[in-house]
Amino acid sequence: MGDTEKTLYFWPMPRKRNLPRIERLEIIDAGAKGRAIGKAPDGRVVFVPFAAPGDVISAQVTKKRRAYYEARIEKVHSYSDLRSQPSCEHFGICGGCKWQHISYPHQLVLKQNTVVNNLKRIGHLDLPEVETILPAPESYHYRNKMEFSFSNQRWLTEEEIAEMGQDMDRRGLGLHIPGRWDRVLDLENCYLQAEPSNAIRLEVRRYARENGLSFFDPKEQSGFLRTLMIRNTNQGEVMVLIQFYEDQTTARLGLLTHLQEQFPEITSLQYVINSKANDTLYDQRVICFAGKDHIMEEMEGLQFKVTAKSFYQTNSAQALNLYRKVREYANLQGGESIYDLYTGTGTIALFLASKAKHVLGIESVPEAIEAAEENASRNGMGNTTFVSGDMKEILNEDLIQQYGIPDLVITDPPRDGMHPKVVQQLLKCGPARIIYVSCNSATQARDLALLDVSYSIEKVQPVDMFPQTHHVENIVLLKKRGPAA
Repeated sequence: MGDTEKTLYFWPMPRKRNLPRIERLEIIDAGAKGRAIGKAPDGRVVFVPFAAPGDVISAQVTKKRRAYYEARIEKVHSYSDLRSQPSCEHFGICGGCKWQHISYPHQLVLKQNTVVNNLKRIGHLDLPEVETILPAPESYHYRNKMEFSFSNQRWLTEEEIAEMGQDMDRRGLGLHIPGRWDRVLDLENCYLQAEPSNAIRLEVRRYARENGLSFFDPKEQSGFLRTLMIRNTNQGEVMVLIQFYEDQTTARLGLLTHLQEQFPEITSLQYVINSKANDTLYDQRVICFAGKDHIMEEMEGLQFKVTAKSFYQTNSAQALNLYRKVREYANLQGGESIYDLYTGTGTIALFLASKAKHVLGIESVPEAIEAAEENASRNGMGNTTFVSGDMKEILNEDLIQQYGIPDLVITDPPRDGMHPKVVQQLLKCGPARIIYVSCNSATQARDLALLDVSYSIEKVQPVDMFPQTHHVENIVLLKKRGPAA
């Protein structure tokens, strides 16, 4: 273990009086939100961040509930063989990567177990042999999109608090502290996205500090600089978008011109003036300052336009592996009609279209549908149609009558899973096969349990899209059951 034995990691938490300390707690598993799990002497489950299965620790309880405790590590008596030395200097405070202290091969085992446990315990499903999880090609620097927040009251570490003077600069640019919407950890280095991400972020911070630009105050809803988004592609293109809370023309032009001069590799430099309560982009006007208003991604010769508002799988290299697995499960013969639910910008739809008769993509975000149509035209996929609307409303009898009962449905919903109306409509129209792609195997298990009345699970394939975190993608192939004997 080396230096790891001397290091404890924890999110800063307020200490409360009269909460117990649990001695020699054995960590037995990893659970929800990436926290490790132990069992207290009184039978309660104990959730502990930054512990690893196999650790034996002393834990200070920070929250007490009827069925469980939340706790933090106070002392490690023996370390798990699953542990490894975290790479990032901010690990344990930043909320970006919660599993850097666990070796990557063991992360994969824990994620596979999570999928299997959720499908069995939540869905009570009969499973075939689950395929071995697909590891990511890169365990660091794999994200193609990062969003950082400015704060005029950045989070201070315990060391900084001890040394704090009157002249300490509280302006920071980084990621939010877990559970603290109003506090941002100022980052020096982030291992999630490849360069020039770090260089751009640090230069924006340096320029802003030296030129007296004000950072956002989320409580007072004031300040100039609000968020920084950086996107990159496997084609070497880079998008930078800055959200300004206030429209200070001279300061805005100065910063954007400086970035344009310092980083000629930026192919899309954009900004938003956003003075509403939240920082979401979807209802905002995005203005292109320099370069194109988009960047281009490539996948097996297909070209995808990615705008500031586009959804695109955050791990480009692993997304290709995921889509190839979906295509393998689809086993297309050329005559199939496919519905692609929650199609986004049409990546899965276009990935399958060359081997199908027709693909209908459905998505709630109008801008995403526009991008999907443009991507289809760019790639010469004339056998695709894209429609926009609320999934639970648009997937109805009229639409099915217009486009016909599909042979195959691909569904890749948000983390909350499918609305019950969508599940019921799938059961009603009864496609021969369904491929369910999910970033949350718990809600996937719930939906699969509802589909179980008419569909059997043929294949299950976990996919690791997000190394160093507890998140795991999962693909399930469903086949319609035959009539009862």
